[in-house]
Amino acid sequence: MDIKHLLERVEAGALSAEQALSLLGEGEELDIGFAKIDIDRHRRRGLPEVIYCPGKTAEQVVRIMGAMREKGQNVLATRATPELFEQVRAAYRGAVYHEQARAITLDVQDRPAPAGLVAVVSAGTSDIPVAEEAALVAERMGARVERIYDVGVAGLHRLIKHLDLLRGARAVVVVAGMEGALPSVVGGLVARPVIAVPTSIGYGTGMKGVAPLLAMLNSCVPGISVVNIDNGFGAGVAAAMINRVGDRPEPGSRKSKA
Repeated sequence: MDIKHLLERVEAGALSAEQALSLLGEGEELDIGFAKIDIDRHRRRGLPEVIYCPGKTAEQVVRIMGAMREKGQNVLATRATPELFEQVRAAYRGAVYHEQARAITLDVQDRPAPAGLVAVVSAGTSDIPVAEEAALVAERMGARVERIYDVGVAGLHRLIKHLDLLRGARAVVVVAGMEGALPSVVGGLVARPVIAVPTSIGYGTGMKGVAPLLAMLNSCVPGISVVNIDNGFGAGVAAAMINRVGDRPEPGSRKSKA
């Protein structure tokens, strides 16, 4: 639960003190039957619980979004289809579909002003959906994001043009399929944390992302971290957490409550 937002609603007259006490007394979990929503996650980790859409019905997604909105939490739903969005938009006019990232957002409060810098790099244009997922998540966690797309190892001159930007970032997300070499190249050029994301883009021997995953795990460049295949979401969270170190108090810390 975002206690600051709750208190602001009381101050503005949108909630009575009794209503606020009732909401505070509901604890850290909201049980809506088929789902148990971790409403305290934003306070603990700086990001509300995120809805992973595959496997859920449209009705379930709509109900989870509504429950989160009632608690004053911004909503992010990942791996959403345009068809699902049409049903979400019918329920919530403020919902936005991010086509490249394949995500739906529904904001009920202001997000933090962009700070620091996360660079999101893709090897090819086919890797952009995963890169955009990472970029969107990092932005929603308060990072300023710069995108550098289609700079794979088949034409390294394209990457070299962006070295100043990469070296100024606090964290770099590198998304690549095929042989997965780009994170090693970037890691050898910058003194920043590099988060490698293998994608399922590639021909037969790419094995739907296994080949770049193994290449990244076996990189000779020290300090590269690797997330799972197509996991732009995880990479975006990791990069944003690195980015905010030193800028903001740790969620849930005493300093954050001062």
